[in-house]
Amino acid sequence: MRIVFMGTPAFAVPSLAALIASGHEIAAVYTQPPRPSGRGHKVQKSPVHAFAEDHGLEIRHPESLKSQDEKEAFAELEADVAIVVAYGLILPKAVLAAPRLGCLNLHGSLLPRWRGAAPIQRAIMAGDQFTGVQVMQMEAGLDTGPVLLSESVPITATDTAASLSEKLSHIGADMLPRVLAALDRGGIVPQIQPEEGVTYAHKITPEEARIDWSKPAIDIDAHIRGLTPVPGAWTLLTRDGEEVRLKIWESAPGEGQGAPGTILGSEAEGIKIAAGDGTALLVTKLQRPGKAAQDADTFLRGYPLAPGESLS
Repeated sequence: MRIVFMGTPAFAVPSLAALIASGHEIAAVYTQPPRPSGRGHKVQKSPVHAFAEDHGLEIRHPESLKSQDEKEAFAELEADVAIVVAYGLILPKAVLAAPRLGCLNLHGSLLPRWRGAAPIQRAIMAGDQFTGVQVMQMEAGLDTGPVLLSESVPITATDTAASLSEKLSHIGADMLPRVLAALDRGGIVPQIQPEEGVTYAHKITPEEARIDWSKPAIDIDAHIRGLTPVPGAWTLLTRDGEEVRLKIWESAPGEGQGAPGTILGSEAEGIKIAAGDGTALLVTKLQRPGKAAQDADTFLRGYPLAPGESLS
């Protein structure tokens, strides 16, 4: 088929690679424009942009698709189908209707649970035991279209947003050529999403990433894993009248007694912090401002934490 691919982050790269390997014609690749990133604010191309460039594909990165010129430029590609994987822009109705078979979206959840921008993070943060990846027919609503193919995936006790995203990206990439083959021969029946069980995976705010130590340790651990590596779960340590923001990278739930947020002990294997309901969290990797993430032993040698100190 003649395909327009629309995607931006690393999650979308395996899908583009799979479509190329399957012999489909990539008419153009749409991605977010290069933007400043990192400490040096150096302008960087998106992972999809870089991959498409390496493969000699036509790349387009409009700020918006709302103008008449952009709509016409998209229609002139005369695509059979558009494949959308974490693109990041809203597709106007004219764009949705332009390809012969419409626009298909690869989404990282089991719809209708976790419609929206951050389904992988939200699933881990909520303590879900399963999630999945689905190919759906796009329509004007937010992730409301009928599902064409679905794969379920367990969420392990050590999965982070990064590790789960990596798994789902490759599973989804394998699904796309199968969906296109089935569409080509008319062998796929769209499944309307149920009306029950709808939840929304809203974009995560910096303040929401703050750790609530009054929650049980198992919930805090899920919160941390769901926000790793970005934006990162954080907490505050007040020392000598100054607040130090600590980012928590790795942890494990356990038992312990103390006021929530109180440091119960600091050892080589981790820093034990009291949580809610008589539980404690063992923090094994963390980061302070201006430093790289460190295992607990290395962190404590450069920045000791004493029992009785409190995190808020």
